[in-house]
Amino acid sequence: MEFTTIEVGAEDALGSITLNRPEKLNPLSTLTLQELAGAAAWFDERPDVKVVVVSGAGRAFSAGADLGGFAGGDGEVSVLETRQNVDWGRRMADAIEGMTAVTVARIHGHCVGGAVVLASACDLRVAAEGTRFSIPEVDLGIPLTWGGIPRLVRDIGPAMTKELVMTCRPFDAAEAKEIGFVNRVVPADRLHAEVGELVGQLLSKSAFTLAATKRQTNAVTDAMVDMPRTWNDADLFITALRDPESRAAAAAYLQRVRRT
Repeated sequence: MEFTTIEVGAEDALGSITLNRPEKLNPLSTLTLQELAGAAAWFDERPDVKVVVVSGAGRAFSAGADLGGFAGGDGEVSVLETRQNVDWGRRMADAIEGMTAVTVARIHGHCVGGAVVLASACDLRVAAEGTRFSIPEVDLGIPLTWGGIPRLVRDIGPAMTKELVMTCRPFDAAEAKEIGFVNRVVPADRLHAEVGELVGQLLSKSAFTLAATKRQTNAVTDAMVDMPRTWNDADLFITALRDPESRAAAAAYLQRVRRT
């Protein structure tokens, strides 16, 4: 397939996926979600690729979901189409997580909402000092979907998941490391080099043992968190669009943002 919002490439055993709408901080539109899922399939057709680095061009990893592209329940787009658009987030995360190759998220700038889910779907995560993480969905009057809740419970535990998702408070790279969301935090000017060093270590291993370790680990975590339950995440999103209190919360949040 052709890619218009991301760049995808492979050189020998190393692949890359780069979110490539830097002028808008790499939003995750429906098209981008589809292309990310397509990229995962593209790499799975290339068994020589052992490691894929997932990153964002420009000033940020990603500003998160492009909510304007998911249809807002205004009567112009059917419920079915809205559901299909939202469900691409879950399908994207499942595809990235299910790739045979080991995925390394190289995170800098901002990592917001759906971008946190994308990072969580990667096997390893390296963040630059100064990276700001946030999960603002509840402030926007919508639940965190795309399989984000079980992935965060798996990565950082239920109590911290509840705190970060319910309060929507931002957190920095140091806290992300402390709670176990990222593997490493490195100086911003060393991010590419440090990820390159990690990738080099992985590339020196056999493809079989990397893939076997990934499959075994994922099998254990799948038994811990029931990922198939996320099939109805899109229905929760649609319900929130029709809940008056949730819509009022979103309007109040947007007013606060405009004033700052």
